[in-house]
Amino acid sequence: MKGPEARSSTSCAACRLQKRRCTSNCIFAPHFRSDDPLKFAQVHKVFGASNVSKILSEVPQEQRDDTANSLAYEAEARLRDPVYGCMRTIALLQRKRVELQHDLMLARARLAHYIASNSSQFGKGHVDMAPLSHLSPLCIEQTQSFGWNLSEFY
Repeated sequence: MKGPEARSSTSCAACRLQKRRCTSNCIFAPHFRSDDPLKFAQVHKVFGASNVSKILSEVPQEQRDDTANSLAYEAEARLRDPVYGCMRTIALLQRKRVELQHDLMLARARLAHYIASNSSQFGKGHVDMAPLSHLSPLCIEQTQSFGWNLSEFY
């Protein structure tokens, strides 16, 4: 059998949790499959089924899967950290990005210093090394805040 009757035996996770019959036009079915009930359970606990239904219906069809995944990620993060949710992860990633930019800037400065000292020491001539002036003001400011003076490399 095809249609809603066949579908009702394999209800989506949302319909199973709400103990209702899953219809052929269920807005949850494509995004909350029956083999992953925890995904909808977390979304339902944080946002509520009616809010999720409204959100999914307001989003264009081609963006609904991404929307459902974003809601699931936010719900999981919110359950782990009720105060900050996914903002804690975003802040940590941003901090790590700044640290990595700083490390890259230092590595470039050290490389430039190494090349400059070796070329003058061994008389190999001029080595063309890009100046560090292209670095962001944030990187330069952070370097100075650590007490490092790299002005000779700019």
